[in-house]
Amino acid sequence: MFILVAFCSLTAAAQTATMNREQYLSWTAKQATDIGKKWRVAGRIGWELTFLRLTSKTYFYELRATLMSPEAIRATARLEQLRRHLTDAETRELVITAEKTDGLVVFIEINPREGSGVIPLDWRSTLQPKGAPEGSPLAIAGTSVPALRHVRALTRVGPRDYAYEVFWVVFPMKDHQGKPIWTTAPNEIELVVGIYEKQGRVSWLVSDALRERLMNLKQ
Repeated sequence: MFILVAFCSLTAAAQTATMNREQYLSWTAKQATDIGKKWRVAGRIGWELTFLRLTSKTYFYELRATLMSPEAIRATARLEQLRRHLTDAETRELVITAEKTDGLVVFIEINPREGSGVIPLDWRSTLQPKGAPEGSPLAIAGTSVPALRHVRALTRVGPRDYAYEVFWVVFPMKDHQGKPIWTTAPNEIELVVGIYEKQGRVSWLVSDALRERLMNLKQ
């Protein structure tokens, strides 16, 4: 009897977990948009100097970044489902494809506000636990992967703002030897974007779903 009760409890727990994982398939467009936007944060690289109008370099940039957490991926997949009238199976496949990426993806948008209006090719980005010191071994350098623009569940939530240039940046959770860079998931993640001598920082609190994904990525 005890074994039967335990088996039934495990079965019920598994069914509940499946229902929770697939809850996104019933989100409305507003719910999906609101959830996706929670993972988009805004900041600035450099500072605005209104008395400077002529310069060969842009002296400040508007920054937006969307951390493609499990929630953000599912929100984007659900919006794709509603727009394209996809089946649940097709929508699940969008999520699976997005989560095959070997690293954490951040969708970065940069708008050069003044000066030359050009973003240099050698701009840089790192992802780290918030509060990590300069030069920390926990800081992960990002790599821009333009091909990810074709992965539908890694696109933006909301319409494109053409004032911004867009980049899909991947941050691996393992080093070149295959060892995890973060042994435990931080409570808050910080993105640092550098252009010339300027830096901008934005951050996100780590949800339970994101924590689980981070731990899976380091295995």
